[in-house]
Amino acid sequence: MSAGVKLEVAVGGGLTLRNPVLTASGTFGYGLEFEPYLDLNRLGGVVVKGISPRPRAGNPPPRLVETPSGMLNAIGLQNVGVDRFLEEKLPALRERGVATVVNVYGQCEEDLLHVVEKLAPESGVAAVELNLSCPNVKEGGLELGRSPRAIESITRDARAITRQPLWVKLTPNVSSIAETALAAEAGGADAVSLINTLVGMVIDVERRRPVLHRGSGGLSGPAIRPVAIAMVHQVYRAVKIPIVGMGGIVNARDVVEFLLAGARAVQVGTANFNDPGVAMRIVGDLAAWCAAHGIADVNELVGAVKGNQA
Repeated sequence: MSAGVKLEVAVGGGLTLRNPVLTASGTFGYGLEFEPYLDLNRLGGVVVKGISPRPRAGNPPPRLVETPSGMLNAIGLQNVGVDRFLEEKLPALRERGVATVVNVYGQCEEDLLHVVEKLAPESGVAAVELNLSCPNVKEGGLELGRSPRAIESITRDARAITRQPLWVKLTPNVSSIAETALAAEAGGADAVSLINTLVGMVIDVERRRPVLHRGSGGLSGPAIRPVAIAMVHQVYRAVKIPIVGMGGIVNARDVVEFLLAGARAVQVGTANFNDPGVAMRIVGDLAAWCAAHGIADVNELVGAVKGNQA
């Protein structure tokens, strides 16, 4: 890492990360699986896969398909459930000292708040990320995330339950992402995460059937990065709380682009499937990029895009 470059970032709710590079939920397991490939403590943090009240097996296969410059997934939030997460996963993450952001999912508001309540007394939870935007399940998720009124209500109810920093993960599958971000802010969110995946479909032309068992899925990877950048900047101009950006990040220059658009931190997602150690290398490359461009503090980049932004 380049000496003299300050990488620490504040992302709301009193939470400061050692650097702005986290791993995205659903692409990095519970973090522990990646220890053979990188030092978790070199990362700004780890966002674990979505945790639900009860264990979920996810959707039947096939549930992954490669696309041009990206990937379509319909995993369906497979996870061990909150009780087993608290018994087995969180203690191990706590021992390692890595900033652990817990992504929370529920089929309805009551389920989601149940998980938030279970997490509330636990140490070692750097932040709770409310997943109100998953397009890969039949219940909850995307439908909740399309309604500003629902977002504000759920966020306010979660805020009343926990003092842990609270992030709300937003879907791009809406007419105005600024409106949903404002709703999360009004409900008491400390930060917003964006963007989740875009709804997409791949069809097997020989079989004339969708490749994914569920039909549609969530599109991620470099193909969606320009959409993510535009939406991050729209939200940056609308809200006062920090933004955690994501969508197709594969290198340090991509991180810089998100920061210039207004993100305070980022999450690396699909790239982890191709290269399990990529997030750690991005941290070092980001410091080197800043040093080479005379940037002493990475926060100087946040929202610093110039020119016509209409």
